[in-house]
This record gives sequence, C-alpha cells and structure tokens, in this order.
Amino acid sequence: MAVSGRKSSDFSGSVSKGSAEDFDHECEPCLAIGQQIEAHGFCVDCQEYLCKNCFAYHQRIKATKNHQLLDKWSTGKHTSQRKDSVMCTEKCTLHGNKTIEFFCTQHDSLGCTVCITLNHRACKIDYIPDKCAGIGDTKEYRETMRNLEQKMKELDEVTKRANVEDKEIDTCHDKALQEIIKFRKEINDHLDQLQRKIQADIDKKKSADKQKVQEVIKICSNISTDISKLKSNLQDSKSSQQHGQLYINIKQAQSKLMSDEIQKAEKSLAQTKTQYIFERSKDLENAISRQEIFGKLSDPTNLVTPKKKKPVDKLTYKDDINVRIKSDQNDCYITGCAVLSSHKIVLADENNSKLKVVDRQSKVVIEEKSLDSKPWDITVLPQDQIAVTMPNRREIYLMSTASKLSIIHIQGNVQNTISLNNKVFDSPHYIVFNEDSRLIYISNYLTHNVVSITLQGDVSAVYEYKDVRKPLGMLMLEDGSLLVCCMFTGIIHRISGDLKQGQTMIDGLTFPRSICYNRHLQEVYIGCENQLKVFSLQ
Repeated sequence: MAVSGRKSSDFSGSVSKGSAEDFDHECEPCLAIGQQIEAHGFCVDCQEYLCKNCFAYHQRIKATKNHQLLDKWSTGKHTSQRKDSVMCTEKCTLHGNKTIEFFCTQHDSLGCTVCITLNHRACKIDYIPDKCAGIGDTKEYRETMRNLEQKMKELDEVTKRANVEDKEIDTCHDKALQEIIKFRKEINDHLDQLQRKIQADIDKKKSADKQKVQEVIKICSNISTDISKLKSNLQDSKSSQQHGQLYINIKQAQSKLMSDEIQKAEKSLAQTKTQYIFERSKDLENAISRQEIFGKLSDPTNLVTPKKKKPVDKLTYKDDINVRIKSDQNDCYITGCAVLSSHKIVLADENNSKLKVVDRQSKVVIEEKSLDSKPWDITVLPQDQIAVTMPNRREIYLMSTASKLSIIHIQGNVQNTISLNNKVFDSPHYIVFNEDSRLIYISNYLTHNVVSITLQGDVSAVYEYKDVRKPLGMLMLEDGSLLVCCMFTGIIHRISGDLKQGQTMIDGLTFPRSICYNRHLQEVYIGCENQLKVFSLQ
C-alpha cells in the first residue's frame, strides 16, 4: 500500500496513476491540457516539472534542447540560479505563465516555449540566454539606442508642430470670427448707406411733389378769391343802380372766366405723380436667398494659388514729407511707421518719444502724442487700434485711433516663445511674416544679416551682403520679396523670399529706419531722419 502523498510504483511517467495527491509533483505541460501525470524531471530554464515523455521531447526539439534538465533524483535540489545577466524574466503576452526566451529570426518574433513549439518549429530560433552575453557592448545595441534617440527627436518635432498647429487653430478661429464680424459690419454699413441714399431720394421727391401741389392749391385759392370779389362787385353795382360800374364789372368777370389759369393748375396737378412704391432689388433678394451668399469656410491649401505679381524692379521717387514739428526737441528718428487709412500714416518717433499722425494729402503732421518712454515699432490692429512696442519699459502699448491717440491697455500674456539661440542672431530688431505665415524674417542690426526661421525656431536661410549694413525695418511685398532698410549704408535693398538673391533699389537716403506700404495709393513710405520719403510702386 502506498504511503499517502508519495507513489511507490515505478516512475515510468506517461500514464496518469491516481490523483494529484499520490505524488510530489505533476507534469506541468500535461497539466495544462487536463492530464495529471507524475513529474519525471525538471527544466531549470522553463522552471517547469516534466513527465517522462515531455522530458525526452524537451531534449529533442530545437527550442529547448539546450535547456538545463534535472532528473527525478535531482529535482528536489533544483534551483533557479541562472546568472542575472542571461536570465529572461518578461512574461509572454499570449501565455502569461511562460517566460519569453526565444527569438524567431525569420519572423522577427519573440516568444515562449509554447509559442515556438506551436508556430515556429521549422524556423531558425535564437535561444536568448545563449545570444545575449555582452549584447550591451555590441553595435546592434548602440545603433538601437541611436535610432531610439532619433525617433524621440522626430516625435518631439512633431509634438512641437502639433502644439503650434493647436495654437494656430485658436488663432485661425478667432481671426475667422473677426473677419465674419468685420464683413457683417461692412455689409451693414453699406446697406445703411444705400438706405440713406434712397431715403434721401424719397424725401427729395416728396418735397418736390408737395411744392407742386401747394402751388396748385395756392393758384386755386387766388382764383377763388378773385371770383368771389367779382361776384361781390357785380352784386353791389346792381344794388346801387351804378350801371356804368356794373358794365365794367361784367366785362372784368367775363375776362376772368375766359382765363385758362384753372386749366393750367389742373394740368400741373395731373403731371404730379403722387403714387409710388418701393421696389426691392431682385439681385439682392436673390442673393440673400442663397445659402452661401454671406460666405463659407474654405481650406486655403485647396484654393488655386493666385498668380504672383511681377517682381518690383523700380521704386519711383514722388516727394518728401517733413515730420519734424516745433515741439520736437531732437531730430526725428522714425523707427516705426504704419498706414492708418488711405491718407493717414502713423509714425513712431523714437528720439522724441512721440507718436505722430501724418496727413498724406496736406503733407503735414496733424496729431502728436508724447509718451513716457521711447517707442520703437508700430503696427495697425483691427477695430481702430494700434500696437506700439516700448523696449525700455519692456511693454506693448495698445492704443485707440478712433478719435485722438490714447492708451487703452498695456498688458499682455505670452502665448508662445521661439528661441533665438543660433549664433546668427546677435541683435534682432524687426520681423515680418511671409504670405502663408510659415516663415519669419528677422533683421539683425549688429550681425548685418537677414534670417528666415520656421515657427519652430529653425533657421531656414541667411542673407548677407556687403551693402546690407545695420538692417532695420522690412516690408514684405506681394511678390514675396523683401524691402529692407539698411541704416548705415542709406539704401533700400530688395531680397528674394528664399534669401538667395538681392539688389539695391534706392540709395542716398539719410538713415532709413522704417518702411511701410499704402495699398490704396500704391505708395511706399520710408522713415528717414526728419523726413518721410514717398515712392511710387506702380
């Protein structure tokens, strides 16, 4: 009779004999398929007990023939004393209780014993503990690390672009809403203007028609008075037996009766058209009935690219505008200029700490505003506002231009930062964007160059030329080229958008610092010392 917990019969192995309680260990592979068979040995690598058949099979197949096997006499002494450097601990995702120890070179697949046995018997298999020694010093490890680092850089770049795009979505949304509101206001203003005009026409017609009718009424009233008087005279002469006077009165009455005054009044009244109605514009009525008449959202990347205008080959001098006024204590350094309207230009006079508004038609300064610090550059914003950079205060003044120049706000939050750590940037002064806002152009005052960068801060191109000395204000033309003020050499230099070509357009200027373009008049204004130079772009 067998002792409880121990089977006394031979260890022949492959047939189930009694319950699991009859022996110390069961074959784990067989147990996985529902068979309780006594263990014949132990695999140190798989950390599994094996029956006689599984033990023998373990020694034959390629995936496990190199495993360390212990027979039944040594199973009680087995340990998992594999070297940490070669021991595999990661569990198989398909067979959670198994450890990944193999790599199929044909299918680039990692797997455990079960994976290899079921799916990769005929493949070339690497046994990981035999292949992993010293792998940390191999070329494969170093290349993998380099590739991972490169992939992280690519991922970081995509993330940066995604963050920029995320902000651009908000910016685009806000800009689109502003354009919608602006367009609606323009429509309202135009309709109001048309309404005022037609109302004025109606008022004018009413006045003219009433005047004609009142004239008829007045004529009729005068005739009525004359007739009444004649009747009274006739009656009085008859009553008083004044036959001579009666004769005269009769003849006067007959003459009045023969007059065509009433017919004329009646004709004038008939010619006065007092009946009219307002007739709606069929074009406007049909237009507003169309769903997309107000506008629609469109993808600018799908639009047909408009033809570029012919590159600017010449700027024609027109005249000068003196911008120094009596209240100025110093020479005028026009470091910023912008077009407010078709005939108004706003200037930043850095040397006098002023903003000035110039009337193009009269060619005089019509408004000035003293500031508490030196202004530098200036740009026009929607809703009758301008933004002025104040370098010494490290602030931007937001100002209203609706009536008189007045500061309405001087605070702001940084939305995004672009680092300018590249050595080409020594003293960045002015920036402009290209047409699709994908590139930023920066003039560097001390390094005497113009640089284009991406929105991520990567340098795209650098332009250097012997005559481009101390570049400051810039203007982006419709053909994609730049006009750059070179203060030291007194020239205006034109540079292609890719910063590969350039030519001098204007020379002989006195310290040109800023430049702007009036699209209404097709004029270029250049802020020089005490003067605003005017050139035609036609």
